[in-house]
Amino acid sequence: MSETPHPVTRFDEPWHAQVFSLTVALNEAGHFSWSDWTEAFGATLARHGLSRDLDGGADYFAAWLETLEALLAARGLAAPDQVEATRAAWEDAYLSTPHGKPVKLKAG
Repeated sequence: MSETPHPVTRFDEPWHAQVFSLTVALNEAGHFSWSDWTEAFGATLARHGLSRDLDGGADYFAAWLETLEALLAARGLAAPDQVEATRAAWEDAYLSTPHGKPVKLKAG
């Protein structure tokens, strides 16, 4: 049985729900325990919260994503250079896609 609680009750943006769902799926697939996740996320929130309060929206989920990327890198599942290359490819794809058309990554 999964130890995953569902602490988030609202999502301001679609990507917030997506990164949350991805985290839960990776936990349920056994890539990390929920206690490992909460420890890492708590450390990220503490680091970010030292300069200001997080608002539970974009800055909260930016910290969530930062934690997920670091956890995956530490476990050898997604190297930072791979993550950055994928992010850059998506940015290029959405900036070059006409409004209203589906965004697609280029092959290769």
